[in-house]
Amino acid sequence: MTTEKYAAERESAREPQPRQLIVTIFALYARGEHNWLSVASVVQLMADLGVESPAVRSSISRLKRKGTLVADRRAGTAGYSLSESTLEMLAEGDVRIFDRRRADIDDGWLLVVFSIPESERDKRHALRTTLTRLGFGTAAPGVWVAPGNLAREARETLTRRGMTGYVDMFHAEHLAFGDLRSKVRSWWDLDELTELYSDFLHRYRPVLEHAASSTLTPREAFNEYVPMLTEWRRLPYLDPGLPLQLLPPGWNGVTAGELFDQLNTALSGPAREHARAIIHP
Repeated sequence: MTTEKYAAERESAREPQPRQLIVTIFALYARGEHNWLSVASVVQLMADLGVESPAVRSSISRLKRKGTLVADRRAGTAGYSLSESTLEMLAEGDVRIFDRRRADIDDGWLLVVFSIPESERDKRHALRTTLTRLGFGTAAPGVWVAPGNLAREARETLTRRGMTGYVDMFHAEHLAFGDLRSKVRSWWDLDELTELYSDFLHRYRPVLEHAASSTLTPREAFNEYVPMLTEWRRLPYLDPGLPLQLLPPGWNGVTAGELFDQLNTALSGPAREHARAIIHP
């Protein structure tokens, strides 16, 4: 691929929002720095991604109001750390993003049944959000389903978030009535997943080709890696690793996962080198 064509492909890609990029930067680099980054280092790293200082500071303020970041001055230097709830969320995400597990039909199914009164609508929303983040599909109103190998993760997450009083959890098998492949397609939006994986492959195959054909500087690797990871990290929450036997033939989620692993191997090291040079000038 020529440099001109490569640049055109990259310019046509939809860029993540500044807030999303900031969360990725903190997830990647703050946790290894005693959960802290200075405001100046975040502004500089975001500048390398083409985001101007006013947008960065505005996004940080929104993340603070949302409870994602906490103002934290250290040794007289203004900075931010990740909130405890965000640290927990990121720890859960690490498993999904970097240690993906593919379920098998023999794992069976995990069912979660819940009933929350209308007077506690906020808890209902929080529970649905948590189940969605865990990768559950909706089998019926108040009945959510996931591959059986997610049982431990789901139990620990619901316990940690204080939601056990609202749910019952079952390990189940699909015994009869209806084609299971068709059921899976109704429980999860596989068409949307296929499109999202296809979009990721289209956007980031040229990045891997470019990295393989030339030596990227640490800054160039950083500029590719952080947006790529930001784009990828939502996908494992939408796709819980369903058994391949129940997915469309040639499921492109497998190919997209392999591409992510290759990009992570090629870019994460030099990207971290660049980030550390900014964090520790």
